Amino acid sequence: MNHYETVFILTPVLSDAQVEEAVKKFEDLLKENNCEIVARENWGLKKLAYPIQLKKNGFYSLIEFRGEGDIVSLLELAFKRDERVIRYLTTKLDKHAIEYAIERRKKNKAAKA
Repeated sequence: MNHYETVFILTPVLSDAQVEEAVKKFEDLLKENNCEIVARENWGLKKLAYPIQLKKNGFYSLIEFRGEGDIVSLLELAFKRDERVIRYLTTKLDKHAIEYAIERRKKNKAAKA
């Protein structure tokens, strides 16, 4: 199994419940295809570096997961079909990136505590 993380930006006109429902939809897609969700982070509403579809803000979400290589094409197809998603990026993590992600999660937990 490969280790991946995907970051996607949802349109800013959604309510918190709609954002949560959209993220859950993509998590369920991963679980249905025998993927293990390692971590999930909601980065909230952030200003975009440049306007996308005339929008200046977006809801950022990150999902880190383990799965087979064919899941990436299924996930990205779901992103393309969902009009709430304005951008997405999925990357395969190597051992150094996995270590960095673990450290980042530890720092986030310490900062919240």
